[in-house]
Amino acid sequence: MPGTSRSGNRAAGRRRALGHTLPAIAALLVTGSVWIAATGLLTRSEPLAARRDVEAVSGDPAGRSRTHWRQVSPHQVERLRVKVLETLPHDPESFTQGLEMAGGTLYEGTGLSGQSSVRSGAPGKPPMVHTSLPAPLFGEGITLGRTLWQLTWRDRIAIERDATTLRELRRVPYPDEGWGICFDRGRRQSVTSDGSARLTFRDPRTLAKTGEVTVTEDGRPVTGVNELERADHAVYANVLPTERIVRIDPVTGAMTASIGASGLLHADELVPGATRNGIAAVPATDQFLLTGKFWPKMFHVARVPAQPPSRTAR
Repeated sequence: MPGTSRSGNRAAGRRRALGHTLPAIAALLVTGSVWIAATGLLTRSEPLAARRDVEAVSGDPAGRSRTHWRQVSPHQVERLRVKVLETLPHDPESFTQGLEMAGGTLYEGTGLSGQSSVRSGAPGKPPMVHTSLPAPLFGEGITLGRTLWQLTWRDRIAIERDATTLRELRRVPYPDEGWGICFDRGRRQSVTSDGSARLTFRDPRTLAKTGEVTVTEDGRPVTGVNELERADHAVYANVLPTERIVRIDPVTGAMTASIGASGLLHADELVPGATRNGIAAVPATDQFLLTGKFWPKMFHVARVPAQPPSRTAR
């Protein structure tokens, strides 16, 4: 901006970033549980409700009873972590909101009012195509189908763009908060998030709602679902404010894997507002590109089994 230094822009952007991120973090509440009663026989689980079985105490003439409880997981959640294969440079001024790769081209959407953009180019290289959003629009997630869709946070619109030139084609009403978006080619639908535990399904041509599902882990809602990616017949999501990625069954909403992605940056590389965000599937592989808001690096990673907990010798 005229008359404002680059460092001043960056500091102001980070203050706005914190204003965007902290209220979302404060709203993240995980509630509910899944219980199953153990009475010597297998009983059915009832998500989000407590089930109780009463067993008569043997030999008790008064017929007093006791209740047995046992918490179980109705779904086996795979525990994984990321293994860094390559480290690439990333624009440290970029407030990353969406990341997607098609062929050898990486698309990135960024946020903050007056600084939002969409860009495309080779991973780790300066973008070949770049377009900015006019203030006060606050850019959010992006996805590619026939065209590119870009959400806005609270501006109540979504923008459709030409996937090659990034030229704006039209705007459509989007009454919800925009967070993450991905395109499910198999089901021909777009999937969006709004920071809650909900995934919303939408018509890929208009973004009109067609359905929704709640994301759950062991029957409990997983709030803070943020930027999304579609791969391996599943939806992958960053979870704010954690350092993990979750894999979600888009039909049931059940979480099928938890992927640890902590420690990618050194402590001295983190600045205020630097939140891990941005996940792009690398085509024709089972690998991802990961980065974050104000991160100076991007990481090409593979998913590997999480290390079992160490045992302390006695």
